[in-house]
Amino acid sequence: MVIDQPATAVELAAGLNLTVDVVEGLLAELQREYNGYTVNAPDVDDASFASNSAGFSATARGFELRSIAGGWRIYSRAEFADIVGGFVLEGQTARLTQAALETLAVIAYRQPVSRARVSAIRGVNVDSVVRTLTQRGLIEDSGTDPESGAILYRTTSYFLERMGIGSVAELPQLSPHLPGLEGIEEFYDSGRM
Repeated sequence: MVIDQPATAVELAAGLNLTVDVVEGLLAELQREYNGYTVNAPDVDDASFASNSAGFSATARGFELRSIAGGWRIYSRAEFADIVGGFVLEGQTARLTQAALETLAVIAYRQPVSRARVSAIRGVNVDSVVRTLTQRGLIEDSGTDPESGAILYRTTSYFLERMGIGSVAELPQLSPHLPGLEGIEEFYDSGRM
């Protein structure tokens, strides 16, 4: 609960002095328990467990354990997001601008991509927006383009975490939302779309 990024099973195993297999089993069990699928042991005397004839507790916790961005993290449940958000975000209004969202989308879908390529796609200079996204930890340097020497950018694990996905492959496909673009692939570099 106190770390600032998802913890891998390997990190948790090292911290708990257990094997990775044991930790992965415990994480899966804990995840099910938080979701309200706790199996009752035959010798449990708790009346709330005894009243459930199927042997399962159907009450989910106010938080959940998710496997995300290559690790595990505890989150508040979606139905409590407004309440928790009120406490966490009180006094904060740091939202991304439309320009930052557009730039982030281009980088997410075309990564690794240079700043010049993002500028060409958006039709405006993105230098300050890229700096802002880098400062917020949403994108990072991913090396240089061998042909031009330009710095390439990609999204970070923090971006994946904020989006609630495990990898960029889980981003929604854009093609269903862009009618009339049949055959557009021939205009793009192969393997970059």
